[in-house]
Amino acid sequence: MKSIKPGRGPSAMGAAGSLGMVVFGIFWTIMAFSMTRDAPFPLVGTIFPLFGIIFVGIGIFQTIYHYKNATSKERMSLFDITESNEEGDPLNRRFGQQSSGVEQTEETTVQKAFCPYCGERVKAGYQYCPSCGKTL
Repeated sequence: MKSIKPGRGPSAMGAAGSLGMVVFGIFWTIMAFSMTRDAPFPLVGTIFPLFGIIFVGIGIFQTIYHYKNATSKERMSLFDITESNEEGDPLNRRFGQQSSGVEQTEETTVQKAFCPYCGERVKAGYQYCPSCGKTL
């Protein structure tokens, strides 16, 4: 049975963007330390470089998070249509419930060779007729 799942949120592109964030954070920290070295207020010399250090920390975390999701077998999604044998439902694994695919397999084992409305030949996995669009 096909299921609509969230699509690929964290990805390799997100990991590359996070690496850019790390580089920007390092650049910001170096520049902020050099510009605020002789500041008349000592707190200014601490706060502005701290933004860069926070950027680097968040960037490293995001890079690891995006890279792990982009290269793992069962990735987190935003909206994808998947088969139950391709990727299981993470909530079913977490809460220990049986997937609803067991009941659906009995329904899909019946071969629907033709649309009852227009007579068009359809495959067994179709829920809608590709010709007339009605529910099979």
